[in-house]
Amino acid sequence: MKKHWYDYLWIVSLTYLILGFFNILFAWLGLLCFFIPLLISIFGGTKGYCNRYCGRGQLFGLVGGRFGLSRKKDIPKWLKSKWFRYGFLIFFFAMFFQMLWSTYLVFAGAGDLRKAVTLLWTFKVPWHWAYHGTLLSQGVAQFAFGFYSVMLTSTVLGFVTMLLFKPRSWCVYCPMGTMTQLICKARNKGSTEA
Repeated sequence: MKKHWYDYLWIVSLTYLILGFFNILFAWLGLLCFFIPLLISIFGGTKGYCNRYCGRGQLFGLVGGRFGLSRKKDIPKWLKSKWFRYGFLIFFFAMFFQMLWSTYLVFAGAGDLRKAVTLLWTFKVPWHWAYHGTLLSQGVAQFAFGFYSVMLTSTVLGFVTMLLFKPRSWCVYCPMGTMTQLICKARNKGSTEA
């Protein structure tokens, strides 16, 4: 099967994680993984990002499939149920808005910069070596620490489900996938009613 440029986007995902390990400000690049899927679903009405361009899904497919680190078992029904996917999306957004609130407090001078990555929304892992100061506000760095926490946590969850089940099991309950699916349904329903 002929390879296309987008078949190598797993390199971008891996590079992102490595860069954030050494300089947390690279975490801002992760916003591309947030906005591009939304734009594709809003304007294209498809989940093209998930199906073709998601480097993280490709990374799980590569590590779990080609390198054989997946048990290749079916994902449990409850993990792909609507209540779990929508519940996880709501939880994910609650954690995301908490991160935005912490960032706002640092920007406003009402909070201190925390040089830590919060893994699985619970464990604060020191990450001080990845921030060396900048001319920008410390709020910029606080957002980077928070956003990298979100990206690293979702990657860890993806790897765990990859190991236990099929390689791209994360894609079943990925919050971005759930959100783009909702957008596509709403958009396509609107176009059929017009």
